[in-house]
Amino acid sequence: MKITVLGSGIVGQTISSKLDNLGHQVILGTRNSKETLARLEANRMTGKTFSAWYNDFPNITLQDFGKIPADSDLIINATSGNGTMSALKMLGKSVLTKKVLIDISNPLDFSRGMPPSLSICNTDSLAETIQREYPDTYVVKTLNTMNCSLMVNPSSLTGDHHVFMSGNDNDAKVIVQELLQEIGWKKSSIIDLGGIESARGAEMILPMWLNLFGKFGHGTFNFAINQS
Repeated sequence: MKITVLGSGIVGQTISSKLDNLGHQVILGTRNSKETLARLEANRMTGKTFSAWYNDFPNITLQDFGKIPADSDLIINATSGNGTMSALKMLGKSVLTKKVLIDISNPLDFSRGMPPSLSICNTDSLAETIQREYPDTYVVKTLNTMNCSLMVNPSSLTGDHHVFMSGNDNDAKVIVQELLQEIGWKKSSIIDLGGIESARGAEMILPMWLNLFGKFGHGTFNFAINQS
């Protein structure tokens, strides 16, 4: 598939490299390509600057949000939660119309320092906000309840653990489930929570995730749902 990944940070890089390794045609979207290539800070996972990482993946195309073509088969939102809506506005409705958009972002608010709070919660979610603004886009929330290394390498944890999925369009969720399985998630590990409003619960897991991160000192853990 031709897949556009929005967001050139650590999550976007991790998702893009996995999809590239799987043989997909990947466009990596960013606000300003020249500024992105000039970043000096190193990726915490790879230890490389963006340009050094990018040189390792010659088949990935870096593109400004406003210049991304409309022929992608799938779009993945890996931008920061507070930057999502402005990024999508730069992308444009014509690029998003009738497209499946996988939202893996979280509405984290760092304005008061650490730990962050949620800027949207309880009666709404970031995924619902996207769906309302772009009603002709098929939004599916998933992969937002874990760190990015686990998103693309679920077998790095032993035992059964789960990934959640929320969305209004069943056909879109089938496409997303197939991609999750291609990435490495077992079908039995994918839990469909229901409509897009169920993304509220998935996003509100983040405060607990952050507490556990502080407790363990690392992010290599996930949630497992056991039932009788």
